[in-house]
Amino acid sequence: MTKTIRLTMAQALTRFLSQQMTEIDGKTVPIFGGVWAIFGHGNVAGIGEALYQVRDALPTFRAHNEQAMAHAAIAYGKANFRRRFMAATSSIGPGAVNMVTAAALAHVNRLPVLLLPGDVFANRIPDPVLQQAEDFSDGTATVNDCFRPVSRYFDRITRPEQIIPALARTMQVLTDPAECGPVTLSLCQDVQAEAYDYPESFFAERVWTPRRIRPDRRELAAAIAALKGAKKPLIIAGGGVLYSQASDELTDLADSTGIPVCETQGGKSSLPDDHPLNMAAVGVTGTSAANRLAEEADVVLAVGTRLQDFTTGSWSLFKNAGKTIVGLNVQPFDAGKHRALPLVADAAEGLAEIGAALKGWKAPSAWTDNAAKGKKDWQADAAKVTASTNAAYPSDAQVIGAVQRAMGSGVTLLHAAGGLPGELHKLWQAGAPGSYHAEYGFSTMGYEIAGGLGTKMAKPDEEVVVMIGDGSYLMLNSEIATSVMLGLKLTIVLLDNRGYGCINRLQMATGGANFNNLLKDSRHEVLPDIDFAAHAASLGAIAEKVASIAGLETALKQAKKNTRTTVVVIDTDPLVSTDAGGTWWDVAVPEVSARSQVNAARKAYDEKRQMQTIGD
Repeated sequence: MTKTIRLTMAQALTRFLSQQMTEIDGKTVPIFGGVWAIFGHGNVAGIGEALYQVRDALPTFRAHNEQAMAHAAIAYGKANFRRRFMAATSSIGPGAVNMVTAAALAHVNRLPVLLLPGDVFANRIPDPVLQQAEDFSDGTATVNDCFRPVSRYFDRITRPEQIIPALARTMQVLTDPAECGPVTLSLCQDVQAEAYDYPESFFAERVWTPRRIRPDRRELAAAIAALKGAKKPLIIAGGGVLYSQASDELTDLADSTGIPVCETQGGKSSLPDDHPLNMAAVGVTGTSAANRLAEEADVVLAVGTRLQDFTTGSWSLFKNAGKTIVGLNVQPFDAGKHRALPLVADAAEGLAEIGAALKGWKAPSAWTDNAAKGKKDWQADAAKVTASTNAAYPSDAQVIGAVQRAMGSGVTLLHAAGGLPGELHKLWQAGAPGSYHAEYGFSTMGYEIAGGLGTKMAKPDEEVVVMIGDGSYLMLNSEIATSVMLGLKLTIVLLDNRGYGCINRLQMATGGANFNNLLKDSRHEVLPDIDFAAHAASLGAIAEKVASIAGLETALKQAKKNTRTTVVVIDTDPLVSTDAGGTWWDVAVPEVSARSQVNAARKAYDEKRQMQTIGD
């Protein structure tokens, strides 16, 4: 007879999570780094009580905003290369829906997180319960259905025994390199408290390790044939290189063949910036060195990348009409994009087998030499735009240069939306794999500080530097207080350009009038004069505003010595961005307008669209 233990559904859930393990560097460690929680009536009595019982094995962390706590959990998973992850629980209603943005972020970026929102009563007796949104035509609908399109796996737990198969599926999704993404288990609040006789075997310790798929022989042969026939081969390194921890295999392949490498936002730091064959960023926010090669390449080995529009210049960047794309990806959906030769495999396994098959083969020396020259030219251009200045309002690039000089490449640099991703992708000189942490798949304003917190939890001994604009800071800054409370020091560089400078520049580039982006161009009675340093200090941070690039470097050197979160604020120019590098991006311009500037922009837009390789 099966031995059982009587627990509530919530108690069974938390006990199960505490028994899931993984192996890192030969040591068995919990796969869940903890649970972020903001309690309300929909989860405090159920999962809240259950988390208290396992608080030593499965620590619970308190946050100030549900979206932010889920961002922190997601960043933790990303910083751990998806080998470890976290959960987040909220109450029913606004607390739950606050996490939907984070779920979408994780879905787009293929990152693991377990979301545990409270839900309505399964028995429906107290309907409508506090915060329940009633659907007049569907008695089964709740606001948590919003999670369905942005979850890899969604389940609503309406009976306590349902958690058994639901958690089995949860772990499969969170640990599968191809299916990896957010899981949402919607927990009906009455069911959280209901008991069931669970088999003791359900709570046995289990160790999960990443699956490493080796290539199909025929797909590998086709890829090798294409590469051996290449005169101008190029490797694009995406985030999958980092998640697979395949930087060594990528380095070996580049070194042995002489094939240049460029990096997507997600793949940046796959190779250190100073590697001679690392051409750095590719695409809309790419370097001249990388984009020039991409235009000419006849074979492109795309490793672990979604090949989204920023990477491909909205499919206008690859100009060689006879090009072949080889899609090395663990997810078949991505491997076959744009008529690529699919090579479905783990990045490390695939690169190793390609390297073995290409042993003795080298790219033409003229191509490799050409790449080296392009890198040298780009480095000269980058040095100019990042050089120190006495300007009252420095550019983002000049601030980046100051941060680089003061902090070096040994830090983990984190950013998300606005103008910084474009400049950092081009200009930041990343060091170790994973030291460049960008959330640019969903480009989520407000990710930065919470993401920095999650990254610091994953890398407690490393210096984590967050770069953020004033617009993003104003959207979500509350986890500064959490970082102070938890003793997790961040260094935050806040660039104040008094509005949404990046979108203002895009508005101008598409012929639009300066409207509703910079604060001065928005409807107002009085222009706000926000003291960001005072605000950050009120949350417990060490904070100061500096007046110059030299002052910024001095402040950052001090920040290294500080023992708690430090915020350094500097005013910047909202209109200046780096002209060097980059390529076209498809942003639709109105066909007709009363503004001549818009009509001129539309004419230029139509001309640029002719570069797109439709259906390619």
